[in-house]
Amino acid sequence: MLSFRSLLLLVPFALLPALTPAQPAVPNTDKLKAIPLAMEKFVASGDLSGAVTVVGRKDGVVAFDAVGQRDIEAKAPMTKDTLFRIASMTKPITAIGIMILADEGKLSPDDDVAKHLPEFTGQMLLAPRLKETPADAPVVLKKPARPVKLRDLMTHTSGVANYPKGVDDVYAKRNRTLAETTLATALQPLRTEPGTQWSYSNPGIDVLGRVIEVVSGETYENFLKKRVFDPLGMKDTAFYPTKEQLARLAVTYFKDRNDKMAPSTNVLIGLPANPKHPIPAGGLISSGDDLANLYRMMLNKGTLNGKRILSEKAVAEMTKNQTGDLANVGFVPGGGFGYGWAVVREPKGVTAMLSAGTYGHGGAFGTQGWIDPAQDVFVVLLIQRSGLQNGDASPMREKLQELAVGALKK
Repeated sequence: MLSFRSLLLLVPFALLPALTPAQPAVPNTDKLKAIPLAMEKFVASGDLSGAVTVVGRKDGVVAFDAVGQRDIEAKAPMTKDTLFRIASMTKPITAIGIMILADEGKLSPDDDVAKHLPEFTGQMLLAPRLKETPADAPVVLKKPARPVKLRDLMTHTSGVANYPKGVDDVYAKRNRTLAETTLATALQPLRTEPGTQWSYSNPGIDVLGRVIEVVSGETYENFLKKRVFDPLGMKDTAFYPTKEQLARLAVTYFKDRNDKMAPSTNVLIGLPANPKHPIPAGGLISSGDDLANLYRMMLNKGTLNGKRILSEKAVAEMTKNQTGDLANVGFVPGGGFGYGWAVVREPKGVTAMLSAGTYGHGGAFGTQGWIDPAQDVFVVLLIQRSGLQNGDASPMREKLQELAVGALKK
């Protein structure tokens, strides 16, 4: 008698069902077409001068729109190649630089910062002051439980202090090198025990930029250009834009006392005339095209168009929640933090339509970029608006995500 296995072998292969990967859902074109219409409403209400939005999957862009004006006074329309100050959306890109070096075995997220920057050796902790401590009581320092590690800087749990007076504004920082601002950070005592509290830290991310310089032997900005921007075709992403790029830069606006849009003074780019500091925590300009390439690389687990930027392991480590159950992480409820990326730990509120494990980052001028691997979707919102109460919780971000996820829902 033939066994079941033997009978199965007699079945012609042509009769067996073909095993093909699941195909992505066909986009809902009505919802994609509703995205620019929704952004136009924010322009009409006087909340935005204009916007560029991008929606895509790992295999490509499905919607790319520009509405409103890049420059209201000049009556210059917003276009798909308009450039934006992406501010703190620079932070995950700095972390990508660190993880490229980790892939090469030149450092580890678990390294003490002092291993690469000796000026952090022996950094002390500012002892907490009790309520009854007199204001003129001497400052007390103590040894922290452990030194600051690279992972602490990437997750904003290092406890490093803000920049001291003289380095604490953008004008002053731009006139100093990364080596100089890093030393200023190292010479100050820690504010909290490393790894115990989340506190958003621009100086901590700037220190990572200096680590990239020391470990790679190249300037921070050149390293990222060679290892990230050029391979991904991010031709309009730069710390020091050219005159041609500056001509395409969107004007940043705020609402004046009459509730009207007015140009906002901004010093992240252009002041002083020859800045020395690239600002790893927030100095980039970029475009919708360029950010789409970056986010597609992340969705494709570190590779795009045959070019590998990060290992799959590095992408997984960067984008998982590295802050555990720490309270008050991120700028919206239900958040955690990975290496340079904010992570949605529990979808709620503005992230309700996203999956747990979605990651991304916002910028000071309302820009947003979020990647949902479970639903194979990324969204990019490019605006230049200062004075928003919380860009991460903006109605613009929420509406874009709602329409994008609805259009691509499987």
